[in-house]
Amino acid sequence: MALPRLTEKQIKEDSEQQLRNFRRTKDFLVAIDTDGCVTDNMNGKQMLIFHPQFMEFYQLWGIESYFREVAEYYNLFSVDRGCNRFIAIQLTLTALQSRKDVQQVLQERHIKLPNIKPLNEYIAYTKENKLGLGNPSLEEYLNQNPLDLSLYKLLGWSEAVNRTFPHISAKIPPFDKVKECLKLMSQYVDILIVSKTPYADLANYWEDQGIAQYVQIIAGQEMGSKGHHIEVAKKAGKYEDEQVLMIGDGGGDLKAVKINKGLFYPTPPGQEQEAWDNFPDAFQRFIKREYKGKFEDKLLEAFNKALLTSPPWQENGYDHIRSYREKQEIRKALYAKFNPQGRLLIL
Repeated sequence: MALPRLTEKQIKEDSEQQLRNFRRTKDFLVAIDTDGCVTDNMNGKQMLIFHPQFMEFYQLWGIESYFREVAEYYNLFSVDRGCNRFIAIQLTLTALQSRKDVQQVLQERHIKLPNIKPLNEYIAYTKENKLGLGNPSLEEYLNQNPLDLSLYKLLGWSEAVNRTFPHISAKIPPFDKVKECLKLMSQYVDILIVSKTPYADLANYWEDQGIAQYVQIIAGQEMGSKGHHIEVAKKAGKYEDEQVLMIGDGGGDLKAVKINKGLFYPTPPGQEQEAWDNFPDAFQRFIKREYKGKFEDKLLEAFNKALLTSPPWQENGYDHIRSYREKQEIRKALYAKFNPQGRLLIL
């Protein structure tokens, strides 16, 4: 089915209604994340776009190794993997501010971190008003707080990554077997795409890759949290708890489905292809109501081991240069392929 390409204004106005208009056509509901789950673009998205763009906007290149280390931990390798971009910035800036080694470098190089208070207030505003974290709600907040100039720069950064990201993401196809798995699922389940990526980017990617035909609805960041997406669709379709499954690669995906009492199928970082290869067997268990219990517990145990729960800079014997070099080959390979003239610190 062809998915509508809506303007940001249209999305903001009727996003909630789109979800509420969801209609059950099958006995089961499967919610699927995209970035890092369907497509192997998480490292490129963060290392090539989100992090360098933020350092450029806020002139933080002087602490590049520290910023990348912390931002990569929260966005890619920890239990917070896949969290909203504004939450990730909040976590990153908070960690940088709390580190004595970073504070010393900042002082020596006469660099200032952005004031985190306006960001904290914006995030609190979205929670209070039950809004999704994204450019539309940030614009709404700025309309009500026009003197908060620092957040205009944050909006500029967010808009910049939105313009850049599709050019990289479009070059990265879905994992092998994803299309076959979607075709299999579509025979038995309603498929809902849930993501913290803007709707337009999601819709364009799924259409361009020829896989949108299997999907009932795409829910992007403008439509609220992933948990909210699942909650509304589950209620609209009146699915039972064991009729709902989420496929995802981050702790936020697991949380989103568990607060709705559904089931989870992980695509752990570094093990995504294996997860898709094994999915047909897991799916058969799901539609036969044999998924919950020992089978899911074993998957969750392996998934939890794949995500870090504490940052390296809090461990005994931590060495910053060694920590930065651990991911250096990943960065170098991405820059060589997608941005050979880009700015990257090699230690």
